[in-house]
Amino acid sequence: MRRLANTLFLGPTLLLFGLFFILPMGMLVIFSFQGADGFTLDNYIQILTNPRYSKSLWNSFWLSVVVTAGTLVLSGLIAFFLARTEFKGKNLYMTLITFPASLPGVVVGFMIIVLFGNTGVVPMLTRQITGKAIGSFAYTITGIFFAYLYFMIPKIVMTVHGAVVEFDRRLEEAARTIGANELQALLYVVIPTLAPAFISAAAISFYTSMGAFGTAFTLANQFEILPIIMYTDFTLNFKIGSASAIAILIGVICVTLNMVSRVLLEKE
Repeated sequence: MRRLANTLFLGPTLLLFGLFFILPMGMLVIFSFQGADGFTLDNYIQILTNPRYSKSLWNSFWLSVVVTAGTLVLSGLIAFFLARTEFKGKNLYMTLITFPASLPGVVVGFMIIVLFGNTGVVPMLTRQITGKAIGSFAYTITGIFFAYLYFMIPKIVMTVHGAVVEFDRRLEEAARTIGANELQALLYVVIPTLAPAFISAAAISFYTSMGAFGTAFTLANQFEILPIIMYTDFTLNFKIGSASAIAILIGVICVTLNMVSRVLLEKE
């Protein structure tokens, strides 16, 4: 009976895994190594040597790094505030904080356009006040930075918040007992203890930013990042090989980062 139950459970799981992961990933790998003359590495080489591809790779990388850094700082502050402060309306505040996580990336992109587009609220308001439109950056790398930040903060707040709530404050109190001030207790006791939560949060933020498409598709008119290059190569230029290589590269980066974060967590 137990063997039958395992078969009934594992069978559909393995089937779905094979159909919706192994098969498409295998096809992407095959396409990424195909060229006009058969097997080739050109699709991968051009990502590093072709200025258009290499610049988009660099844009994706440093954008993800900056978004991750900004998200960790802001989300960490919010998480500590929520975990250690009681106030009226706290549940409503937490609901509002987590609301952006439920929005599709395209909607977040449109919100940035409404606020910071050429005819957005902020530029029009500053034009009325100063006579010059200020803050029209929706379609620049700054616009997508704020969009990613807006989208990532709720996820990271919830990731870090649980760890802060579970933190044993007696450790912090012990550090102060032996002479540590509040900042020293935070730097040498609290943050190192909560390092696994921050590592997990950093990994989530980085690979989500690296592979995000909807928000970038809405805003990336004046610059290019890897997901947009992949989309245009596949749908507009019919370069299936290069699009597949970019997809594999993004996947390898995200999986590698996930594995590295797990190794670091196991060492904690």
